Amino acid sequence: MKNTLSVIVITKNEEDRISRCLSSVTSIADEIIVFDSGSTDKTVEIVKQFTDKVFITDWQGYGIQKQRALDKATCDWVLSIDADEEVDSKLAQEITRLLNQDSIEHNAYKMRWKNFIFGKPTRFGRTARACTRLFRRNGSRFDEAIVHEKVLFEGETGVIGKGFLNHYSIRDFEHLLYKNRLYAVLMAEKKFAKGKKSHGVSLAALRGLLTFVQIYVFRLGFLDGGRGLLYAVIYAQYTFNKYAGLWSLEQQNKQ
Repeated sequence: MKNTLSVIVITKNEEDRISRCLSSVTSIADEIIVFDSGSTDKTVEIVKQFTDKVFITDWQGYGIQKQRALDKATCDWVLSIDADEEVDSKLAQEITRLLNQDSIEHNAYKMRWKNFIFGKPTRFGRTARACTRLFRRNGSRFDEAIVHEKVLFEGETGVIGKGFLNHYSIRDFEHLLYKNRLYAVLMAEKKFAKGKKSHGVSLAALRGLLTFVQIYVFRLGFLDGGRGLLYAVIYAQYTFNKYAGLWSLEQQNKQ
């Protein structure tokens, strides 16, 4: 490729998923950089089969950890993916085509997500989202958000319209509930630190209801059958828990 590519990944206890992730980028990456935050399984051992650029650090949040990985990157462009994601073959081809151009229009590109739940992809709901994962190394950085971090850069964002970033976020139902709880707590803490207001538990419940309607009705989640219903309910619950958690932090702060 005319433009070189660094792939950065952060991990902790991902032995069941990291091989699929890294295998999907070996054909397009000039270097693979992995930051691990204390895995107690075989994650690091597996990662070393793909790259010698493995770093073991403490954990201070998603934004800081991804910035640490970005600081180690040396290529023209960076692809940031999670251990539970996979670049499909069409997306890999599109990334290669883009980076082979003499002049690349944008400084960052979104790619389409395909969300897998219990072995099958969902086609609607939140699956239609596109996330910014490919960007020029120079001039880009991650914010320091503890969760739902963002990459910051100058200019407009392009979209890679072919292929998908496959997302295997959920191992089983217990893991689904665990992630729902964890991210709700982290987002509540993030909003509280920024001075955001919950405006009460009643509004938290209304937000949850609106989230369900948005995902299941307006984004056609009902067309995904039982998976679509489950995802809409779980995400509505997450929305309620997030703002209810923010409300609880406000109450604690008044004591």
